[in-house]
Amino acid sequence: MKDKDTMARDIVDVEPHKSLRTWGWISYALHLIVAVSAVLPGAQASIALLLLALIIDIVKRPEATGTWQASHFSWRIRSVVWAGVAYMLTAPLWLVFILPGWIAWGLISLWFLYRIVKGMARMNAGRAMETSNVL
Repeated sequence: MKDKDTMARDIVDVEPHKSLRTWGWISYALHLIVAVSAVLPGAQASIALLLLALIIDIVKRPEATGTWQASHFSWRIRSVVWAGVAYMLTAPLWLVFILPGWIAWGLISLWFLYRIVKGMARMNAGRAMETSNVL
């Protein structure tokens, strides 16, 4: 039988992980809304949702250091940064012709959606993201 101090420490040790998981799901949900709306024509979500998710990830990431969830915070941050860079690099295609820009942004959006769904599946399973996978 555990004494009260031991049980209290166990509760304190568990709570940050549950909180991080909750914040992770909130962030993934916001990312998913943006990713799905980016793929569906005419259903553009606000960039504010993506920025809110990014801020959550940046602020909460230090709390996840040393846990399996740390990789998820990094995964989401890298996903947003890489997608943002790809969108900026392909933006001039919209000026040349509409079709190349639409194709490029469609592919970027599908890649972003894939990363979010993959992250959600691994988080649901309680597994960290692969650290060797840069993109």
